[in-house]
Amino acid sequence: MIRLLEPAWLLALIPVAALAGVYVWAQYARQRTAVRFANTALLAKLVPRLPGWRRHVPAGIMVIALAVLVGGMTRPAVDVEEPQERATVVLAIDVSLSMMATDVDPTRIDAAKSAAVDFVQELPEQYNVGLVSFAGYASVVVPPTKDRAQLTTAIQGLNLAEATATGDAVFASLQAVQQVLADGSGELAPARVLLLSDGYRTAGRGVGEAAEAAAAAEVPVSTVAFGTDEGVIELEEQLVSVPVDREALAGLADETGGRYYEAASVEELREVYEDMGSSLGYRTIARDIGQWFIGTALILLFTAAGLSLAWTSRVP
Repeated sequence: MIRLLEPAWLLALIPVAALAGVYVWAQYARQRTAVRFANTALLAKLVPRLPGWRRHVPAGIMVIALAVLVGGMTRPAVDVEEPQERATVVLAIDVSLSMMATDVDPTRIDAAKSAAVDFVQELPEQYNVGLVSFAGYASVVVPPTKDRAQLTTAIQGLNLAEATATGDAVFASLQAVQQVLADGSGELAPARVLLLSDGYRTAGRGVGEAAEAAAAAEVPVSTVAFGTDEGVIELEEQLVSVPVDREALAGLADETGGRYYEAASVEELREVYEDMGSSLGYRTIARDIGQWFIGTALILLFTAAGLSLAWTSRVP
């Protein structure tokens, strides 16, 4: 789909339309003047024989060429995907007690660890990957690094704790992103946070506040609602329901430009991570195609000039 990067240039179509109108008016005025000429025999001698409708073709092509040229000035562009040479990915994993639930085999946390390890191993080697865990508070377990072995060990060593500080997990992830050194241009690599959670926020800063911070930092947060509404855990010899807060996680992804997923099994979680990995490997850029418009306009102008020379021995 073509989009215009500088649509204000479309105003230049106004003088082009005016020029076309002046041409039509001039032809009409010339025709009326010819009709008033009383001596048609003398008119035939004074006015050379014109090539009929063909004399209007070069002018019409020229007007079209000017319109196409205006189109080129609007900087038309198409969205294309190109591979990212470097990126920073922060994996934020919920380690609240609700992750003990067995509605995902063998447990939510074990399934999450297994899928996370596979995801980290499959990311391109040049990507920096960090790990954030969150329960009652959030902490950067592993700052963004290319050391996949360190990440694997850290993921497998995650321990559960009380409460769920989803908002703080986003803030900790943004802090981790800032720890990555900029490249030679002084710009940080493109970054994304992938947050997996299974429950409602019960501690720390709000999810809305975190979404605003991530949007301001231009770091998309993709979220995974992991588990089912049938999940339960045993606390103090009582069964406690631990449903998934899909609404908050979907809102977080939507407000930051990320993607929202739902996964109710380790297989579905692996599919989610596979989809995330493919989207991380590319970025969408606007490719300017204005040169094609300008080139087409030049061809049309040369065509108009050639036809005018051939049919009327003059350039319009």
